[in-house]
Amino acid sequence: MLPSPLRAAATVALLSAALAALAGCGDTGGLHGAGATSTAISPERLWPSLPPVSSPAFVIGEVNTEVVKGVAVPGDDIRGADPVAIVRKEIAASPGDYGSGAPYHETSRRMADCGEGAGKGGCPVLQPYYRDLTGDGREELTLGFRQLPEKLTAVRVYTVDKHRLVKVMAWEDAVSGVELAGRSVIIRSPSEVAGYEYRLQWTWDPQQKAMLLTHDEMLRTGSHTKTPRPSTSPSVSPSASGR
Repeated sequence: MLPSPLRAAATVALLSAALAALAGCGDTGGLHGAGATSTAISPERLWPSLPPVSSPAFVIGEVNTEVVKGVAVPGDDIRGADPVAIVRKEIAASPGDYGSGAPYHETSRRMADCGEGAGKGGCPVLQPYYRDLTGDGREELTLGFRQLPEKLTAVRVYTVDKHRLVKVMAWEDAVSGVELAGRSVIIRSPSEVAGYEYRLQWTWDPQQKAMLLTHDEMLRTGSHTKTPRPSTSPSVSPSASGR
């Protein structure tokens, strides 16, 4: 056994060596500063003296529901409802949009091409899609049809409630893409600004029992080509002209 002074000296030497080793590790793999952090800025309320209001100045159809009469839903299974019959009902109820000389009169004429069903031949009614959008375990119907001769597409969502077919979402626009994600319907449309597009998202709201417009965004697409955006017809329903 080493005498006490020698043991003390050996201990100091070992500690020095360990500290040197740790310092070496810190030089190669330790934490480094990422630079100055920007100062957080709290929200600033503008015009606090503005008087409070309780109702909107313009009605844009945030909650858009309607019972579709005259279309059967056998066994409350929405797949049994005829998409072509649904569109025919809407056309018949909207002569100002689809009648002779109306903005979408071509859609009405082309409905004669729907003998083979939606999504076939020259039928303006597009292929229907089915998915549970309400979370109740039953499918909803997402339906689209062209509004001709304009380059617009009408998008609708239907559910079954109390043995009735109910429209719970409606939108018309120059549509470049539609997606179903979870409980939402996402519609992409071209923008007048080159390299950007509109993305609108409707999400099922159990309190209102309707698809509500929950996101309205203008996002960059990466393309620098300007896409002309057709102007919306004055006869289009308020829900379609609320952007």
